[in-house]
Amino acid sequence: MSQSAAREPVATLPAEDEKGLRARLDQISDLLLDVSHQIHARPETRFTEVFASGLLSQVLADDGFSVVRPLAGLETAFSATLDTGRPGPHVAIFCEYDALPEIGHGCGHNVIAASGLGAALLVKDLLLRDRALGGTLVVIGSPAEEGGGGKIPIIDSGALDGLDAAMMLHPSGENLAGMRTLSRSGLEIVFTGRAAHAAVSPEQGVNALDAAVLTLTAIGLLRQQLPSDVRIHAIVTEGGEAQNIIPERTVLQASVRAEDPRRLLDDVQVRVENCARGAALATGAQVEITSTAPTYLSIQPNPVLEAIVEDSYARIGRATEPHRTDVFPGSTDMGNVSQVVPTIHPNIEIVPGLTMHSRRATELVGGGHGDVAVLDGALMLAMTAGTLFRFPEVGELVKASFVPGVRVG
Repeated sequence: MSQSAAREPVATLPAEDEKGLRARLDQISDLLLDVSHQIHARPETRFTEVFASGLLSQVLADDGFSVVRPLAGLETAFSATLDTGRPGPHVAIFCEYDALPEIGHGCGHNVIAASGLGAALLVKDLLLRDRALGGTLVVIGSPAEEGGGGKIPIIDSGALDGLDAAMMLHPSGENLAGMRTLSRSGLEIVFTGRAAHAAVSPEQGVNALDAAVLTLTAIGLLRQQLPSDVRIHAIVTEGGEAQNIIPERTVLQASVRAEDPRRLLDDVQVRVENCARGAALATGAQVEITSTAPTYLSIQPNPVLEAIVEDSYARIGRATEPHRTDVFPGSTDMGNVSQVVPTIHPNIEIVPGLTMHSRRATELVGGGHGDVAVLDGALMLAMTAGTLFRFPEVGELVKASFVPGVRVG
């Protein structure tokens, strides 16, 4: 999309503020790239991000932020606060830094962490240079986005209470001012039957594998009666020990997704669970259904924040794609944040068309393309947050376009 086609921003950051942010970015660019490279070189999976969280929180502490670590009972979570002591908005910038198993930073969380850090350092400089500006800036270090739902206990702890806006960015194959995602729940379905010799005395057995097969069949039939945004995907992780023994235990792992959190929790997930209960009843097996992961909620867009991001992107020379009416069929725990705080989750292009969670993405986010995204992302986020601090009345528009949503613990 051309820059001229962008939606009209509700306010534009003054050129003098932008000039100051760019000058400060020049001073800290080597630091930000070093942080990105260090995190990339030492990938840590969910809840083990000791090095990354320590590095980020130490840089923020050295720059004058008040750091709390651990946060919300999570050893690798932290908050870093700069309170001007003057009235103004309360804005949070999120950093993610967990890696994927086997392929490292294929989701580019080293870029997320370094750009979020950079934005915080830039905004701090803006707030301290102009005493007319007030408010509080918070950096939230959130671990375990890749399946661990680290933001959920942070929300439950009250660490986000009183926020006027929250933001982060995510590497991608395109520049997007905002995006919609699916809510997601994870289920483990365990069937327990009774073993018997499959040839000599099959009538004495209760076949747990039959229950698993019936469940998958029922889910397949259920899909015909579901909205187009719903996704159900399941695998069999245990299916029996030997072909001549009636299987006495089988296990299904399933993910259930839908954009509307209430539809997911109150309708679709219940129907999937009933598929398993019906299969258990039909075969005589026992069934136990448990949650395998925290429930991720869909991102609730905020059009006011999206307009500010579009303007910020345009000013740094990145054209954004047209506003999407379709939903991205993935999930993130930043969606949970967006249900309780006005939130923006823009994408930043590494190279056009890049697919994340790939080995190619791992390579690119640790090199020159990732470096450009770190610096551009830091400036874009800083300009977006700076607009909120410069024009507190914009915060009222942000709040007016926000409707509190679902909360899960």
